[in-house]
Amino acid sequence: MTLGIVMIVHTALGRAAEAANHWAKHGCPVVIHVDKRVPAKDLTALKQRLAAHQTIRFCATPYKCDWGTWSLVAASQSGSELLLREFPEVGHVFLASGACLPLRPVAELREYLAARPNTDFIESVATRDVPWTIGGLDAERFQMWFPFSWRHHRHLFDLAVHFQRRIGLRRRIPDGLTPHLGSQWWCLTRATLMKILYGPDRVAHDRYFRHVWIPDESYDQTLVRRHSVEIESRSLTLSKFDFQGKPHIFYDDHLQLLRRSDCFVARKIWPHADRLYRSFLSEAAQNKNRAEPNPGKIDRNFAGAVERRTRGRPGLYMQSRFPHRGWENGMTAAPYSVFQGFDAVFRDFDGWLSRATEARVHGHLYAPKRAEFADGQVTFAGALSDAAKVRDYNPFAFLTDLIWNTRGERQCFQFGPGDRQEVSWFLAADPNAQISVISGAWAVPLFLSGRDFDELRASAARLQQIEADHLEILRRVQSRARIRIWTMAQFVEAPMEPLQMIVDEIGLRKSQHLSEAPTLVDLSGFGTFLQKLKNEGMHPYLMGDFPIELEAPPQPPRRRPYLVN
Repeated sequence: MTLGIVMIVHTALGRAAEAANHWAKHGCPVVIHVDKRVPAKDLTALKQRLAAHQTIRFCATPYKCDWGTWSLVAASQSGSELLLREFPEVGHVFLASGACLPLRPVAELREYLAARPNTDFIESVATRDVPWTIGGLDAERFQMWFPFSWRHHRHLFDLAVHFQRRIGLRRRIPDGLTPHLGSQWWCLTRATLMKILYGPDRVAHDRYFRHVWIPDESYDQTLVRRHSVEIESRSLTLSKFDFQGKPHIFYDDHLQLLRRSDCFVARKIWPHADRLYRSFLSEAAQNKNRAEPNPGKIDRNFAGAVERRTRGRPGLYMQSRFPHRGWENGMTAAPYSVFQGFDAVFRDFDGWLSRATEARVHGHLYAPKRAEFADGQVTFAGALSDAAKVRDYNPFAFLTDLIWNTRGERQCFQFGPGDRQEVSWFLAADPNAQISVISGAWAVPLFLSGRDFDELRASAARLQQIEADHLEILRRVQSRARIRIWTMAQFVEAPMEPLQMIVDEIGLRKSQHLSEAPTLVDLSGFGTFLQKLKNEGMHPYLMGDFPIELEAPPQPPRRRPYLVN
């Protein structure tokens, strides 16, 4: 009993010839199916290159092999029939492609199979247990007709699926078959393959699977369950796929990775990976291993690749993931603080906060005219421009870029109802954001402006509505930022406690009591100003119960600030 190889080849004929030569040189009969679209001169050159081997055959009836179509099954059937007919001593048939590369000595694979003469190695999993089907067609691939190629006639493919779903069309699965899925790269015993190829129901099975979607991943995988004596549901060929179902390609720098896998064969090998072909097909590489194939030893490398491809580093947006929402690993790269109303209530709040925390404190980054970077800079880390037009093209990316480019340095900035509000929901949803709000503080600059009161009233109504909408976003249950909100009346009554809390939470210095407090603006007459707004029909309710005379405020029960999380 020996091992026979069926190779399906369509490109890189030179590499396919090297692999076929290697198999034949080590005692394995080889049947090669060459895609019908390969030019005649290239096929002739391939045959001449392998003419010295008496155990290499070529399929007489080639097919045009397209991904996901019946032609791939037909090609493997044609090669298997020829192999079984020409070489009666073959006990196992190994299906490979022209991009497959033996990783271990062929003699070792033959010994491994000889010790398991009745075992079929084929990944075969029931459709209900397969979580890795791509495209939403799992059970439906067996219940519908697929007369059009998904790759070449995508529009017709989608129309056919939509039409069959709409009218409820369903195919009948042949009696005795339970659909299974798995890798197309199998190694079957002669007995099992003979039953599949020459069974009395083959015509009916072929007719059914001809219009199943991706039949090369279900035809043998299903029929082997009917005929096999013993199945090991795994492939002896190492093949890895990414999260989109596309195969990983192995290059020269994967040499040690492939060696660690202890697998017998790997695909898909880059045709120009000279080092891989030289290393694994040389006589020096034919040392005995005898380890059980264990692709799980390298799975963490591929899991890491998928993680980096779909999630990446926290707060880093890359071309490979953008703009797929949900693929970002966190919205921003590091914690930052947002202050609303503080610069209206205190003089030089930015300078005080910078001294108290050693954080980088900006002004209003979303001010209408420009981004107010710290120290009046016009460009900031990562060549971020202060131009409002550039910032507003994508206000979310502006913030994520700023936080990414300044990792290791705490960023703080001001925000208010006079700023661009598109970023409001983003701030509320970001777990890295620490948002502190003094509601109603926007009225202080109006009070100090000395403008005509009718204009002030209209501005106050507009700003209050903007801030009310912003606070509603912050209070939503979906908000994940750390949010603290004080009314103007609450905050002015006892400002040191919230200031200490804010500084401690930023936490860049060792926790200590504040030795310096920011200077409050002069609020004399502010209560009278608010009362005048009320008298004119504009109710400034966001300030809380602010006293008319600040020097003699009423003494309601003291209310603590609350946390919205």
